[in-house]
Amino acid sequence: MSGNGAGDTRPVIQRNSLREQIAGALREEMMAGRLEAGRNFTVKEIADLYGVSATPAREALVDLGAQGLLRAEHHRGFTVPELDWDDFLEIFESRVLLTDSYYRQFSSRRALPDVTRLPSLRRRADAAVRAARAGNLDVMVGCDRRFWQEVAGLLGNRRIGAYLDWLRVQSWMFAAAYLREMPALAGMCWDRHLDLVDAIEARDLAGAHRIICEYNLFTIRMLAGLAGQPLESVTVLGLLTEFADAEPAPAALPEPEPSPAPGTAGQNGPRRGEDVGRELGRELGLGLGLVPQPRALPYGRFGRRLPEPPPEHPQGRPDPHRAPGR
Repeated sequence: MSGNGAGDTRPVIQRNSLREQIAGALREEMMAGRLEAGRNFTVKEIADLYGVSATPAREALVDLGAQGLLRAEHHRGFTVPELDWDDFLEIFESRVLLTDSYYRQFSSRRALPDVTRLPSLRRRADAAVRAARAGNLDVMVGCDRRFWQEVAGLLGNRRIGAYLDWLRVQSWMFAAAYLREMPALAGMCWDRHLDLVDAIEARDLAGAHRIICEYNLFTIRMLAGLAGQPLESVTVLGLLTEFADAEPAPAALPEPEPSPAPGTAGQNGPRRGEDVGRELGRELGLGLGLVPQPRALPYGRFGRRLPEPPPEHPQGRPDPHRAPGR
């Protein structure tokens, strides 16, 4: 029986509870935009959706609420918060300033801690690259998050790593709504994860930092273009271009690809993308894990809803007691 320290024979127990799995599944639903901003739901709805009892469903929702990823509403259950451009700027700038600070700290040390994590980091990078190139957003969010969790693990500070992960979840929640509007994502998203691993393995701190700055530039330019926002509103832009050796370029929308034929290509129905998704899901345990898949409900249960016309009285007048969109 393994212990926790000298003279301690208590076993080390690690739990991956149903509560944690449901929270993880819902978190990735929000990151991928399947559970979109403004969506409201109840504990019973989530419990029925995943075929579990109300207790772990409620605990998972309360956990996500405590993290600021859901908003609890009296007598209305939980709602996914709506993040606007100003919210995203705060998230993005916090992430940039924190990573830049740690780069400067490591530069003085001339070494990175915990390089034994590099094999795991490379596996995560390979999965993230394949998901990005396949353009499968549902798989991409999980692969990308796990890769950057491994990168943050190199910092040797669990609290900083957890905070960076929290920021990244919200970044995806903001970005997913725009990315889901694109006809295809294959080849459009950043895919230099393995280059970053190579730089870290070579202990090229300046090179690793430059690649991260290039990644952040890529991200902010894309999202500024998709959201129709000026790059001048990004206060850390100069910091990024300084280390990426690049000049700010006008934000522009990516060139849209021709709409794919049904069942052949495209973000919502790519045969290859679906194959990659299943393959990576098996390899990495993405998504729900041991949580049962939703039963008796179609895929896309949390998809974007079309507005419903208000019901009418028998005389043909709108019902004044019915809230809009409900």
